[in-house]
Amino acid sequence: MRTFLKLAWRNLFRNKRRTFIAGTAIGIGLAALIFVDALMIGMEDNMISAATSTFLGEGQIHREGFRETYEVEKVINNLDEVLDQLSQDELVERFTPRLMSFGMLTSPANVNSVSLVGIEPSSEKFLSHIDDNIVEGDYFGGDDERDIVIGSKLAEILEVTLGDRVVLTVAQAGSGDLSQEMFRVSGIFYLNVKEIDRGMAFIKLDKAGWMLSLPGGAHQIAIDFFDNQIGRNENHPFWNEYSRNGNEAVGWTTLLPQLKAALDLSQFSVLIIGVILFLVVALGIINTLFMSFHERMFEFGVLRALGTRALSMGRLILFEAGSLAIVSIVLGTLISLAVTLIVAKTGIDYTGIEFAGVTYRELLYPVLQFRQFIYYPFWVFVFTVVIGLYPAAYAARMSPVKAMRKTF
Repeated sequence: MRTFLKLAWRNLFRNKRRTFIAGTAIGIGLAALIFVDALMIGMEDNMISAATSTFLGEGQIHREGFRETYEVEKVINNLDEVLDQLSQDELVERFTPRLMSFGMLTSPANVNSVSLVGIEPSSEKFLSHIDDNIVEGDYFGGDDERDIVIGSKLAEILEVTLGDRVVLTVAQAGSGDLSQEMFRVSGIFYLNVKEIDRGMAFIKLDKAGWMLSLPGGAHQIAIDFFDNQIGRNENHPFWNEYSRNGNEAVGWTTLLPQLKAALDLSQFSVLIIGVILFLVVALGIINTLFMSFHERMFEFGVLRALGTRALSMGRLILFEAGSLAIVSIVLGTLISLAVTLIVAKTGIDYTGIEFAGVTYRELLYPVLQFRQFIYYPFWVFVFTVVIGLYPAAYAARMSPVKAMRKTF
C-alpha cells in the first residue's frame, strides 16, 4: 500500500504543470461550491432576519380567521392567560401584544390610508426595528398618549414633520362607528421597506384599544424564540400548544410561504450548481489521468510483462486519482477561504432590492461553516476516485504487448 502511494505521488508530479492546472480546475469547482453555499446561508439569514426582526417576529398568535379577514372584532381569546403562559414558556425569549386596524391619516395638506398598529413600546422595541430606525424625533420617549410614529415616506405624502398634528380615523369594533383622534408626530422612521415606510403608523396600545373599543384586547402577539429554528419548524409542538380556544399560533414559514418557497428553491439551486460543476470537473479528471496514463504506456507494459497483476495496475491509477483529489482539495480550500473572506469583509450590496416579498435591508455576507470544509471536500475526493475507475479499468485490461509497442 505504501509503495503504491509513493508511486502515485511521484507519477502525479512528473508533469507538475499539468497536475497544477488540473488540480486548480477541480479546486475552483470546489471553491465555487463552498462559496455558493456560504452565500446561500448568508442570503437565507439576511432574508429571515429582514422578514422577522423588522416587524413580523419569528412567530405570531392570532384569533382564528384574523389573518384572512383582519376583522377588528377578532381579538385573541383569553389574552391574559395566553400572555401569562408565554411569560413562563422556556422556549420564548420575547413577545409583545399588538392591536391592528386599517385607518385613515389626515394632515392639513393630504390624506392617506394606513395600517394602524397599537403597541407596547417597552416590549415592541425587542421584536421590531422601528426604534432603531428613527431618523427624526424619538420612539415614544414621553408619556403623551397622543404621540404617533410614522414612516418617512408617509410623512412626505402627508407633508408633515415633527410636532405637526394629524387626525387618525378608524372604525370601532362591533358598531363600526368612526372614531377620530388628533395626534402629534413624535417620531419618523426609515426602514427601507416600502410598504412599512409609507403605510404604517404606530400609537400606544391603550390608546388604540380606546379608539377601537377594545380595551385590554390584542389582535396579534409577536414572538421571538431562543432557538430560531422553532420559527421554521411547522411541526413543532409549540404551535399546537397555543392553537387552542379559538386561537392559532403560526411561524414565519406560514406567514410568509413565498419566502419559505424561495429558500427551498435556493437549496435546490446549490444542488444543480454542484451537479454541473462536477460534470465539468469529471472531464478534466479523465483527461488528466488518461494523458498521464498514455505518457507511461510503455512503463505499464513493462510492469505487466514482469508479472504485475491487473488489479495492482488499476489500484495505482486509483491512487493517482486520490492524490489528485487531495491536491485539488487543498487548492480549492485555499481559494474558497480567500474569496469568501474577502467578500465577507466587503459584503454584497442588495439593500432595497425586494425578493420573495422581503426587502434586503443590510449588506449580504457569506457565512462559512465547518461542515462546508468537510462535506464538499469529501464528495470531491469520492467523486474523483469514482471517475478514476474508468482509466483504472482501462489500465487493468490493457495488453502488455500492445502497451510495450507504445513509446515516446
